[in-house]
Amino acid sequence: MTTTELRLDVLRHLSDLPGVPGQEDAVRDFVLSELDGLADEVRVDALGNVIALKRGREDAEGKRERVMLSAHMDEIGFLVRFIDDKGFLRVQALGGFDTRNLFARNVTVHTRGGTLPGLLTPGGRPVHIATPEDRKKVPELKEFFVDLGLGADDVKGRVRIGDMVTLDQTARQMGALTVGKAMDDRASVFLQLEVLRAFREERPRHDVVAVFSVQEEVGLRGAIVAAYGAEPTLGIGLDVTLAVDTPGVGPDEAVTRLGDGIGIKVFDSTMISTRWLVDEFVDLAEKEGIPYQLEVLALGGTDGAAIQRTRAGVPTLTLSLPTRYIHTVVEAVHETDLRAGVDLLVAYLR
Repeated sequence: MTTTELRLDVLRHLSDLPGVPGQEDAVRDFVLSELDGLADEVRVDALGNVIALKRGREDAEGKRERVMLSAHMDEIGFLVRFIDDKGFLRVQALGGFDTRNLFARNVTVHTRGGTLPGLLTPGGRPVHIATPEDRKKVPELKEFFVDLGLGADDVKGRVRIGDMVTLDQTARQMGALTVGKAMDDRASVFLQLEVLRAFREERPRHDVVAVFSVQEEVGLRGAIVAAYGAEPTLGIGLDVTLAVDTPGVGPDEAVTRLGDGIGIKVFDSTMISTRWLVDEFVDLAEKEGIPYQLEVLALGGTDGAAIQRTRAGVPTLTLSLPTRYIHTVVEAVHETDLRAGVDLLVAYLR
């Protein structure tokens, strides 16, 4: 078993970057800078996916697999969909939100002229004058608005429909956890970069097509086109999964647990991992002494599903990072699980 040194400062920086589906520019620029010297070819496709090719070693017959990895760059967030006569913004969600986590949140509106600080909150009465019924109600997203603290004319002169709105949260270390707004899926972007760094001075066993995909949170869109173009013979999705190992939830619903190792996906609502490939990864993890856990996720999907269904079909699985508080601004991943994910993927590709 190897012991991977983790550059957690890079992970925190990745989490802090803004990038909702369709506007992943800041994340893409950082990924491109990190890829310098790590791949034989790097390109950006028409949708904005970053595609890095690392050529592998030929076997005795001059053959090798073509393995596609995919981790998505986008985070859940919003677009401006309407500006009212008082200058308040209404938003369109990009990705799934539990509105209970959105009360009184600092946000940033990203305009062509620069960023504007804002506050996202639902309309209605404050607690001091709320009725008992008001206090029990969970508002729908359409009831939320963004206050920029500016007059209506100023807002309409600076903000356009379609401008990106991101939740504000600076990533930090909390014990063995790295906590931030976009561990889904920047933690896997980080993992994929670390795997490529491990092969800086050597060739992997197979050709590796490492995709940093766009628009995953709105339907795996980037990975669909990337997989079609890459024509992989094997696929490995990289994403987060639920770790509901916290008070108030029974152990049968935990899915995974922080610190118990990388998740090897068996099932989610978009794919059933190729069983022989799951077995290969389990056997390798046990041989190398790398902690792992098998994952069955009732609802959710990853880029692995897009790879699996491309062209005539591709044997595929997903490696999943256990994550607490998914789709909030305090998504939390454990360094043991990150290290296990890097070690297992490097061992497989080596």
